[in-house]
Amino acid sequence: MSQTCQLGRDILRFGAAGMIPLGAEQMKIGIGRREFLTALGGATVAWPLAAHAQPTLPVIGFLSSRSPGESAGAIAAFRQGLKEAGFVEGQNVVIAFRWAEGAYDRLSELATDLVHHQVSVIAAISPQAALAAKAATTTIPIVFQSGADPVTAGLVGSLNRPGGNLTGFYRAGSEFVPKCMELLREVSPKTTVVAVLMNPTSMLRDLQSRDAQAAARDLGLQLQVLNASTERDFEPVFASLTELKVGALVIGTDSFFTSRSEQLAALALRYPVPAIATSREFAAAGGLMSYDASLADQYRQVGGYIGRILKGERPAELPVQQATKYELFINLKTAKALGLTIPDKLLAIADEVIE
Repeated sequence: MSQTCQLGRDILRFGAAGMIPLGAEQMKIGIGRREFLTALGGATVAWPLAAHAQPTLPVIGFLSSRSPGESAGAIAAFRQGLKEAGFVEGQNVVIAFRWAEGAYDRLSELATDLVHHQVSVIAAISPQAALAAKAATTTIPIVFQSGADPVTAGLVGSLNRPGGNLTGFYRAGSEFVPKCMELLREVSPKTTVVAVLMNPTSMLRDLQSRDAQAAARDLGLQLQVLNASTERDFEPVFASLTELKVGALVIGTDSFFTSRSEQLAALALRYPVPAIATSREFAAAGGLMSYDASLADQYRQVGGYIGRILKGERPAELPVQQATKYELFINLKTAKALGLTIPDKLLAIADEVIE
């Protein structure tokens, strides 16, 4: 077999997996760039080649507000959901990933790109991603994972009968901030002032602000609402905590914050404050606690719905489902550094205690 023919087979193999490692294959078989391009037959060296190489394989567009690094475990769960539905990446389905990495203004362009490449179905991870996908197409099925009520957010008209081309899974955003305040009050009972960090560009900002104000009143706490939409905002926000006499901090649910969990955890240690966020990465990096619906569970369910749609079911007939599994992670080392004692009842219900 000639080297060029072998390269053609390698291109098909990597095309099915949605990727083409240019330099690695060239070096491996020892041919030049000109021969490589000739073997491609003039095709563009890009993601769309996967669809040309394997025209019978459906392509799933995966649109996320998050970053790939922080989503590794969740992506594994997504693939597991697909597998349970009978689909394995590279064998009978292709996945085209698009990551906004917390930059919401990129979502529209990324969604349009997926529609342009005529994907079979779109997984939209975050309410912002779902809205961008909805604006980009009224025909391609969309399965979302959302941190906001999808009816309130304008994604669907009804949970039981969503209609249109969208369905998916969500966690009740109104429960997040109040629950986090309760958890912080448990570990820091002397706290009288609590702050909530929000992204003013997020569609969830107003909802979270209302929830925070109601929860603070119920718990007898004073509330400080802080804003950050860029990394430059973080330092001034944390530096202001002492002046504002903040005794505990809730980091709002937002992909921008989640993508910067390690940076926020480091600041919470440097400006020592009991803090809670949504991602396990925050607690693992030194934040006191994290609490949220299980992303792995929701990603697995998104994968399962996509499998059902690929088999012929319509999103309009698949009810939108609310998360039922929540996870609590506690960093015991950070608690000790802050001079806090974690109540036994919290340690008993924690999904993981980091020591």
